[in-house]
Amino acid sequence: MSKQELKLGVVGLGLAGSLMINSISAHPRIRIAAAADFNPLIRERFSKDYPDAIAYESAEDLLSSEGVVDAVYIATPHNFHCQQAVFALQHGKHVIVEKPMALTLEDCDRMNAAVEASGKFLVVGHSHGFDPNVALIGDLVQSGEMGELCFINMFNYNDFIYRPRRDDELDTAKGGGIIFNQLPHQVEIAKRIDGGQVHSVRAKTSILDQERPTEGACMAYLDFESGATATLIYSGYDHFDSDEFHYWTAEAGFEKGANHGNAYRNLEAAKLKADEADLRSEKFGYGSEFWTMFRDMGPMPHQPHFGVLIATCEKADLRPSQDGIHVYDKNGLREIAIERSVGTPGYVDVIEELLEAIVTGETPLHNGLWARDTLAVCLAIQEASRTRKEIIL
Repeated sequence: MSKQELKLGVVGLGLAGSLMINSISAHPRIRIAAAADFNPLIRERFSKDYPDAIAYESAEDLLSSEGVVDAVYIATPHNFHCQQAVFALQHGKHVIVEKPMALTLEDCDRMNAAVEASGKFLVVGHSHGFDPNVALIGDLVQSGEMGELCFINMFNYNDFIYRPRRDDELDTAKGGGIIFNQLPHQVEIAKRIDGGQVHSVRAKTSILDQERPTEGACMAYLDFESGATATLIYSGYDHFDSDEFHYWTAEAGFEKGANHGNAYRNLEAAKLKADEADLRSEKFGYGSEFWTMFRDMGPMPHQPHFGVLIATCEKADLRPSQDGIHVYDKNGLREIAIERSVGTPGYVDVIEELLEAIVTGETPLHNGLWARDTLAVCLAIQEASRTRKEIIL
């Protein structure tokens, strides 16, 4: 495998699956060998771009195929993750599964048991815990160079709630809202920087638009076993945009400008013409205008990020910059640049982590146990808000 290519199958050609294909299409060791999606138009677009790959209507047909793929990337709705990952592992395939790993800890346990039984590897992503600037901050903190970590401050304001959604994406019980979709990013960032486990959680989540009946805002306080703490603030209601505090660089790494309320206005206008689920597929699916824009942009000009992040240590404060990280200490301000990798940072790092595990035989960092722990924190945030009590993990 160190010299051979990895044959990858993508299950689900919506936003996540399409961005993964975009991100790794030029990777020298990956070949897109198959994809599965129930939408015939999307399958047709995929087959046009990858005529040597197999396009399946059924995810199960791809997952159970013999000799077609070595690994699969599962980017389907969250409630399918457990079933499909277990099925793939049972059929001898390595698995990358989108966050969240699953919706219950019991399903996480089923997936981890399947990993043990199969002898294959499972990596959970994409989350911003893979971002190169987050990894560098984490490495500096854990090296001891910056002294002890005191606390991490994160806040992200964007338009998440007013992007076109399927019905399940607006139903928390089915994995909708920020608890399963956005908070895992912040939890993973905090975990990657601290390097340890969360001891307890206090939180308040909110639904600020009853027409979008799932959590769209949150303030959480994490107390790590190390003694460090983290505050996580998130709001997806398209009011303030925290990219204003990150050099007007978008989450993916391209430059942007202010456009407050635009997502809400566009959604309200579009819903007069089409079903919202169809809008989502049309806007974000493989071959869509959004997908084409990302493909044609080529490499992002800057590093990705997930809102504002400041890690406070004994000797310095650290935060992501556009192209690396800023270090603020007694000598002033300095920037540590990060060399750009092939493809889109974060997504490519997910693939690289799986490749390294296959070559070395060593368990990847973002494995099923790591991801189970992330889900446990997110569920604790939900419980802490409901009970107005501190939840001990």
